[in-house]
Amino acid sequence: MTRSDVAYQVMWNRLISVVEEQAQALVRTAFSTSVREAGDLSAGVYDAKGNMLAQAVTGTPGHVNAMADAVAHFIRRIGRQNMANGDVYITNDPWEGTGHLHDITMVTPSFRNGVLVGFFACTAHVVDIGGRGFGADGQSVYEEGLYIPIMKFAAGGEVDDTLVRIIRGNVREPDQLIGDIYALASCNEIGHRRLIDMMDEFGLDDLDEIATFILENSRRATLERIAALPRAEASGEMTVDGFDTPITLRVNVRVEQDRIVTDFTGTSGVDKKGINCPMVYTKAYACYALKVAVAPEIPNNAASLAPFEVTAPENTIVNAVHPAPVALRHIVGHFVPDAVYDAFDKIVPGLVPAEGAGCLCNFQVSLRPRTDAPAPDDARRSEVLTFNSGGSGARPEFDGLNATAFPSGVMTMPIEATEHAGPVIIWCKELRADSGGAGRMRGGLGQFMEVGAMEGHEFDIQAMFDRGAHPARGRRDGQPGAPTLIARDDGAAMRVKGKQFVPHGGRVNMAFPGGGGYGDPSDRDVAAVKRDLAREYISEEVAARDYGLGADDIAEATAAARRGEDI
Repeated sequence: MTRSDVAYQVMWNRLISVVEEQAQALVRTAFSTSVREAGDLSAGVYDAKGNMLAQAVTGTPGHVNAMADAVAHFIRRIGRQNMANGDVYITNDPWEGTGHLHDITMVTPSFRNGVLVGFFACTAHVVDIGGRGFGADGQSVYEEGLYIPIMKFAAGGEVDDTLVRIIRGNVREPDQLIGDIYALASCNEIGHRRLIDMMDEFGLDDLDEIATFILENSRRATLERIAALPRAEASGEMTVDGFDTPITLRVNVRVEQDRIVTDFTGTSGVDKKGINCPMVYTKAYACYALKVAVAPEIPNNAASLAPFEVTAPENTIVNAVHPAPVALRHIVGHFVPDAVYDAFDKIVPGLVPAEGAGCLCNFQVSLRPRTDAPAPDDARRSEVLTFNSGGSGARPEFDGLNATAFPSGVMTMPIEATEHAGPVIIWCKELRADSGGAGRMRGGLGQFMEVGAMEGHEFDIQAMFDRGAHPARGRRDGQPGAPTLIARDDGAAMRVKGKQFVPHGGRVNMAFPGGGGYGDPSDRDVAAVKRDLAREYISEEVAARDYGLGADDIAEATAAARRGEDI
């Protein structure tokens, strides 16, 4: 390795630290719990052409990989000749941003000595953007909230006060949303400052040479991984709940010498409700699924993503076009990796995991003073969004992770943060025993939650779940995970999607799905089964029925559990 290569590697690592500081600044300053507590964000640095050079570790693949294409839209819409130092650009366009109106993407051009050298971009999910609120009930994007086209939030350092007033006048939580927008702008500014410091330190007039080094090395390394795969193609499919009717994702994966082509021909059409997925989001998760399977150690940037090509016919649920409703596009988008893996497992066996919960187990609670009787003076309106997870699928050599979001990587929010956001009460939150699919490797466990409101409040709960009728499938003879269950505490049935009323004093019980198992359960190590039983991950019934554990071993494990010991 030459000295210049060493210097470029140092600069590359510095860029990664720059965007990580950018992301952490957003986490520290954001108003929304979805950003502060769940990490539903992304941050990245781009060269002057709009190619993503580095992304922050903190963030989600759906945001990062979709945002990789977004900067080009900003350049095209704003025009290079109209860009100036101190500008900040904004949009929540689902088709030119990251898939739905609840994601605000902001781009800041980075100037050094009056010359445009690059861009910083970041995205965050906001709790409210107006309209019907976060949920699948809308029948067009026009119902789903305020649309902000690609435009200048600030020009030459001056914020557009008219835009700010329009935004504030159209949302339920104006202070929170404007606070998030300023946090996004600020984190880009921090990234810009650190980049200029780096360029001064290394004597760089532009990013052209370091960009060439990063992109060429990433491209070459990715193509080497692809070239080592079998030249083959395979098809896969999976069916999930949908809104009123099930939807099917069909996919064909074809490995060529210098690329992997993923095609979704045959997938269900656009839904009437807001679970449709714009192509930019489908592409983000299809690329992510294959990249983590084929080249997980290669940094994520424009060049390492380019060999993963994704196509889908227009007006399928994975390529919904304007004005389709797309508020819950993540539900379908988060199932894309499992559909892709159903095909890829036939090309490269023994590499990818079993199916997991897939989409996040999100719900939003819209609280208000009770209407069936006089409400106390301190009762108030509030919007509380909480992020939760089911179990991930078992892997070829490891159990699935409990209450862990794959593929999004979004964190489960603490009870304390959720209750601090409004008058909601989480009466119970615990791992759901027996929810992980049995297998040589066990699927990850889902969660159980019981949710209500403080005295004097009623609420609507916006359910954003799936896997009610179609639990996660096991792989290689592994068994399926447990399905999603939701009901009111008075026994009233509830749907896995949609806004539903809960009267004063009522509670909602939710059991989130587990991941599928991997391999034949009879091949599971006896010590692992006993350990699961001692930890109360599985019941005695499951230990005996699914794993064939004998009475003496069951007695030993349950005795250890009573003593608070592990096995």
